[in-house]
Amino acid sequence: MALTHHIPGMVLTELEFRVPLDHADPEGERITLFAREAAAPDGRDRPYLVFLQGGPGQEAPRPTVAPVGPGWLGRALLDYRVLLLDQRGTGLSTPVGSLSGMSPQGQADRLAHFRADAIVQDAEWIRADLDVGRWSLLGQSFGGFCALHYLSVAPEVLREVYFTGGLPPVGRHPDEVYEATYRTLLERNARYYRRYPGDRARVHALAERLDAGEVRLPGGDVLTARRFRQLGHLLGTSDGAERLHYLLERDPATPAFRYDAAAAMPFSGRNPLYAVVHESSYADGHATRWSAQRTMPAEYADDPALLTGEHVYPWMFEDYSELAPLREAADLLAEREWPRLYHPDRLRRCDVPCAAAIYADDAYVDRAFSEETAALIPTMRPWLTNEYEHNGLRADGARILDRLIALARGHA
Repeated sequence: MALTHHIPGMVLTELEFRVPLDHADPEGERITLFAREAAAPDGRDRPYLVFLQGGPGQEAPRPTVAPVGPGWLGRALLDYRVLLLDQRGTGLSTPVGSLSGMSPQGQADRLAHFRADAIVQDAEWIRADLDVGRWSLLGQSFGGFCALHYLSVAPEVLREVYFTGGLPPVGRHPDEVYEATYRTLLERNARYYRRYPGDRARVHALAERLDAGEVRLPGGDVLTARRFRQLGHLLGTSDGAERLHYLLERDPATPAFRYDAAAAMPFSGRNPLYAVVHESSYADGHATRWSAQRTMPAEYADDPALLTGEHVYPWMFEDYSELAPLREAADLLAEREWPRLYHPDRLRRCDVPCAAAIYADDAYVDRAFSEETAALIPTMRPWLTNEYEHNGLRADGARILDRLIALARGHA
């Protein structure tokens, strides 16, 4: 039974659905999906906008107060009621867990059901359950990957589709994707050390301490230099350079450094899907075979101060004790030949109004590939901007969504 709560400016309704783990086997195992409907008090009959969260493996945002100011949700509620979906394996949906007691092959087979294609099938199940004819989508980052798959397989049920920093490449090999993102990260490293030149020496000194095993994180793991390098993911957000710099100001021997470093890490056991199926998000008909590891530029071997970004490596399943139970499964998934996610011929025939914010300097989703995909879709109206980083929706969401709505409706 749905539970409804009233907070100032919003009505929140909690929903649960039972869906097949494997949609090809509808009579098999079921998992729970949690979703929260947010509506303005006078907007509970407005059309649905489904928010597809970034990730993979991250839960939907939790509304806490009436959405005012820059929040995208406040803007959305002027036109829609919003369905905030905890994608399978996240939030209050059935968790993935460590899958203990299963063979590595069994773990891999189960985890293969947590890609964008399964998430879209979940959404279709929910749409039918709610008896909704058509609805709209807002896809942030990985959520945009889900939205593009939705456009490829079920465009007839979509009214409008908005993308923010999440228009993925179509048909490109994962190696091409990671080669491009490494180029961006090298530029971001150079930009960071121009802003904070003293931090290069700090990172070199820190790497020596970490290689000596001198710093242990609050959870017990030794903080390795290669793990610390992953904090370069911060350089793809609007406030990330400062967050990294202020962390490097701290003495690595202090608890404050250890706790803050752990909190800033992009990967963890709390969100295992982000590590385990991340590369498969770019596997549009390919096997990844640890693409980020294979395509790492030679510069990284020569300079320990160079930081990485949203790149997944096999060694993570050693350095992160929480991920270790999935190490062999991750190897099996890296060798898996994944089916296509997107269908270029169908996208070329798309008649759904679409708009996309493409961030010119996006360190997570390559701008050139996003523009290439935008050109496939005749109804797509792209907005190329250098005003924002990948976290633009969080930083200035009301303005971005307002612009996309106007673009999709031909008002801008």
